[in-house]
Amino acid sequence: LVNQVVLALIQAIRGRDGSFSSIERLGAGSYYEHVKISEPDEFDIMLVMPVARLQLDECDDTGAYYYVSFKRNPREKHLLKFLDEDGKLSAFKMLQALREIIKQEVKNIKNVEVTVKRKKAGSPAITLQIKNPPADISVDIILALEVQQSWPPSTQDGLKIEQWLGRKVRGEFRNKSLYLVAKQNKKEKVLRGNTWRLSFSHIEKAMMNNHGSKKTCCESDGPKCCRKGCLKLLKYLVEQLKIKHTKELDKICSYHVKTAFFHSCVMWPDDRDWHLGDLEYCFQKYLGYFLDCLEKSHLPHFFIPKYNLLSPEDKASSDFLSRQINYQLNNGFPIFQ
Repeated sequence: LVNQVVLALIQAIRGRDGSFSSIERLGAGSYYEHVKISEPDEFDIMLVMPVARLQLDECDDTGAYYYVSFKRNPREKHLLKFLDEDGKLSAFKMLQALREIIKQEVKNIKNVEVTVKRKKAGSPAITLQIKNPPADISVDIILALEVQQSWPPSTQDGLKIEQWLGRKVRGEFRNKSLYLVAKQNKKEKVLRGNTWRLSFSHIEKAMMNNHGSKKTCCESDGPKCCRKGCLKLLKYLVEQLKIKHTKELDKICSYHVKTAFFHSCVMWPDDRDWHLGDLEYCFQKYLGYFLDCLEKSHLPHFFIPKYNLLSPEDKASSDFLSRQINYQLNNGFPIFQ
């Protein structure tokens, strides 16, 4: 159902003679990494625009957010109308234009009822709601730029996978394109909507789907491990706690769980560290690391080590989650019953 809707939209967007005619689709997020838990009712679809060369300027000290401008005489003349008065490519303007097109085009989709949900402040997504009784499906459409150029300096010491997946794999990953998603940087004094955030979801997906230090881990004839089992358990735990304590845990998201997972894979790089039969022991080990991050309010972004995903201003959320998890841990995880 989702594919049918997204395909119809992409064809319609491309068919218009406009700025988005080169758009491509990239499935991202948990569904495509095969670590989706509970119902398949939420999907993330990245709509990717290839761009030739960009000038990237860091807009703060995280190393994750950038102002984007064009080098001289860009090939992408159709994007010049999205520049702001300083010549920066405005994520806000591009999203607004794409949103308008999608709002018009969903009306033409036959035999499925699709609506565009109201814009959420600060969210980079255009969210579609697909009627599918008994429950609706929501699809987040994320706009991304794809550039074939080397990754910025802030990523230099990230992706420490040499011991886990090997130096060669790290080199291959770092040669892949760079993606920038239209994402508002909350730290900006004036929210102008012209910032873009680095995205590595294509690499995350590749690591998830090929997660063993031996190349045969979890293949049909290879030995199975419990890495993904551990990730799913912690995702479920945090998701259930978020449902119960929505307000207190609004700063916590599944990306925190996933980042801690990648760090755990690096700390315990060997497939023998994740025997399928040792799920309980491995889960506790991974959970222990995650709790440690929460208590210290420190979880470095896996690709941008200087970017702390658990910033001190979100300490209340981290502390609350830490208390809730410790309660679960000490009482035999009633939430899993």
